[in-house]
Amino acid sequence: MSLHRRTLLALPLAAATAGGAAAQSITGESFAAAERAILAGRTPVAAGVTIAMPPLSENGNAVDLSVKVESPMTAEDHVSAIHILSELNPFPRVARFTLSPRAGRAEVTTRIRLATTQSIVVLAETSTGRVHRGTREVIVILGACVDGG
Repeated sequence: MSLHRRTLLALPLAAATAGGAAAQSITGESFAAAERAILAGRTPVAAGVTIAMPPLSENGNAVDLSVKVESPMTAEDHVSAIHILSELNPFPRVARFTLSPRAGRAEVTTRIRLATTQSIVVLAETSTGRVHRGTREVIVILGACVDGG
């Protein structure tokens, strides 16, 4: 299958106009499918994850986000990955950070783009196979990831 330039240019618009909680990215992966793939049948623990981000963002192009996960960060028990997912962005998998015990603490800080008001979900995988889950709602006044005209 070959892709033409016009097709590639139209893909972001098609993904941005999908909308809704069941929106799928151009890769065909929905938010629910992305979360299921990361969980791989495991039941997440709804504790141990702290998400710091403003409750209101005037501009979705750069939203500050910090994640802290409670962990001893020892060789036997440490956070091995932190996944950041967005419910309504064209691509639900916003970021993935890989950690080792040498990090000393399970903390990451970044900026993300958000298409609209939505929940951000953080999944933190540990070396022992557990997954911790945290969520945070953010109101976005001017969304990113969408066609403005």
